[in-house]
Amino acid sequence: MKKALVIGASGGIGQAVLGRLKGQGFDAIALSRSTNGFELTDPGGVHHTLNGLSGPFDLIFVASGALEINGAEPEKSFRTLSAQAMMDQFALNAVGPALILRHAARLLPRDRRAVFAVLSARVGSIGDNRLGGWVSYRASKAAVNQIVHTAAIELARTHKQAICVVLHPGTVQTEFTRKYLGRHPAVAPDTAAANLLSVVQRLTPDDTGGFFDWAGKPVPW
Repeated sequence: MKKALVIGASGGIGQAVLGRLKGQGFDAIALSRSTNGFELTDPGGVHHTLNGLSGPFDLIFVASGALEINGAEPEKSFRTLSAQAMMDQFALNAVGPALILRHAARLLPRDRRAVFAVLSARVGSIGDNRLGGWVSYRASKAAVNQIVHTAAIELARTHKQAICVVLHPGTVQTEFTRKYLGRHPAVAPDTAAANLLSVVQRLTPDDTGGFFDWAGKPVPW
């Protein structure tokens, strides 16, 4: 039986991904702050929890993240920039996944294909940024893109079949995005999960280090 680890499994996308993996016969472990106290911004807690897991995992899916933290909305311009809000964004959206990636070499198999996927966002693309604004969120997602790309290079030295990627799920109808949907077309979490897992299934080791959207198309850095 294949094994999966879903981090941020209580959120809209994470919960849907977990459900679909279980439906596909995976032995899936779920971690989240609200269900079992897994705090992604606590280095000691992350280390303790992940050290207690026995892999290897065929898929590690990091679905955690936040657009608003402690009531701080995305900035409309630099005039509303807050140092604390920016640090909060980096702690959760960039440093958190990096703490998970510290354990990737032990948790992923060396003798077969495995995927480590982290949710990012198209707004983290520097090349695709034409509107400005959302400084802290954009920057934290650009940072996690670099973190995953770097981890992919290191993992490839010892895990030849490992695939380490960042994924853009599209706009999804969750509590995370409720205030910001506007006129943007959005999909239900289960649809997003199906799209993302379809991309995961099609990835090859040649794709490691890449940034892909929900349809499997590369997103510019």
